[in-house]
Amino acid sequence: MDGRIPAGPQVSAVRTWLLVAAMSALARLPLFGPVLLIAAAGVAWGFWQLAALSVLWMLPALRQVLLPDALPGRAVQPDDQPELAALVRDVAARTGFGAPLLVRILPEPVVLTCRVRVTGGHAYALLLGLPLVRALSATQLAAVIAHELAHQRHFDDRRSRALLAARGALAERLEWRVRPPAPLAVPLLRATQPWFWQVELSADAEAARVVGGTAVREAVEQVAVIETAFGGIAQDWVEDLVEDGTYPVDLYEAFDLALQDPLVRGRAVHEDAEDQALDVHAASAHPPSAVRMAALPHSGSHAGYGSAPLGLRDAEAVARWCVQRLACADGPGGTLQEGGGVRGSALRPEDLKPVRLLELDPDRFRLPADGGPGAAALRAATGRSSPVRALHAALDAVAAADWYRLARRIDSGLRWRPAAVRKAVGRQVLAGAMGAALAPLLLEAGWSYAGRWMSTVLRAPDGAVVDLYEVLVTAVDGGDPAPVHALLEKAGTQKAERT
Repeated sequence: MDGRIPAGPQVSAVRTWLLVAAMSALARLPLFGPVLLIAAAGVAWGFWQLAALSVLWMLPALRQVLLPDALPGRAVQPDDQPELAALVRDVAARTGFGAPLLVRILPEPVVLTCRVRVTGGHAYALLLGLPLVRALSATQLAAVIAHELAHQRHFDDRRSRALLAARGALAERLEWRVRPPAPLAVPLLRATQPWFWQVELSADAEAARVVGGTAVREAVEQVAVIETAFGGIAQDWVEDLVEDGTYPVDLYEAFDLALQDPLVRGRAVHEDAEDQALDVHAASAHPPSAVRMAALPHSGSHAGYGSAPLGLRDAEAVARWCVQRLACADGPGGTLQEGGGVRGSALRPEDLKPVRLLELDPDRFRLPADGGPGAAALRAATGRSSPVRALHAALDAVAAADWYRLARRIDSGLRWRPAAVRKAVGRQVLAGAMGAALAPLLLEAGWSYAGRWMSTVLRAPDGAVVDLYEVLVTAVDGGDPAPVHALLEKAGTQKAERT
């Protein structure tokens, strides 16, 4: 399997390079517009002006070649983190990964390997996200590291890397406003997706050989939850506080607590499934979590790395470094750099005041009393002045199967989405706006928040817990507004009883 794409019949080198050429050409198709403009300018102004414009247009690419970005993350020295270094060495030995390996910590929940240049040749960098290091057990962390090292070992030849890069560029371009023609791009993505899925499943099988299928299955499930929850909760906290000139020094401590809430985990699973359902172009090179877990053997752990997270010796310093980098990267154009700098950002760590998130009022991150921008957008889109009337108008549109037009008025950017996903994204947009209008009405009627972390999961006076987002998405998707009307009627009755 080394150096080849391990999926069914092996693909010839000629066909692989033809696919690389086709996908690369399609990915660059949206860039032909600027090229034609430069050519027209050259015809009008002359050769030297054309050459100067071409050089200016190519400067970003030349800069990446001549001045590559420094390695992201914070370096892990074996003397500083002997437990983590020992785990990585042992997993590398068990997977047969013999190349030099640098370990670095990133603020986001990712696990990646990449080739890097070092004195005397090449090495590999293993990038570990701090949220995963803190939340996964040592055995689960070993599972994801084994997966990445096996993936790199079996998928590290020139044409495999070229195919992966071309496919990734084409998938990314399909999200642009000016995008390659879907009828040409999607068949190429669909034709190559099974190869990459097989690569991931093969890496899972290798990880299962090292730590057992049960540990890999648990790791796959945990990583999906952590990635989704971090993007939906923790990054929102950071962005909100950075706007006020602060950053949450206890971000990772608060996120650890949020992960223990079943409501947070349930929402993360639901959103992960929604994201996978939106991959209508077969752009993802990773199989859905359910597919990966179903393919794993049902076996116990083969390596006793431990059932508790692997603690870091200088955990507080690492967490502070990571949250500062994350906060500064949320500034304009920020890019994480080694040594504490943030390239392209106007923010520096010393520009922000540290605050403790867990000591702030939980209402700081919840919907305002009027429902905020979401409720305002619903009122504007429906032309109704009150939240109740706006909700009834939206529910009428749902019943008449005319809700997508309303969603477009709420978010005009829907028109730039690929046609295949517009309705699915529009459903989320409309449900979010309706939830922002509905939640304050229920709170005013005596409902309360079911937990600290979720703004749209409420507890009724009788103790029932309702996830408004799921209720609204189901109503829009099924064209049945009756459950939402029932909530509005209940809220009206309860409010009358309270007064």
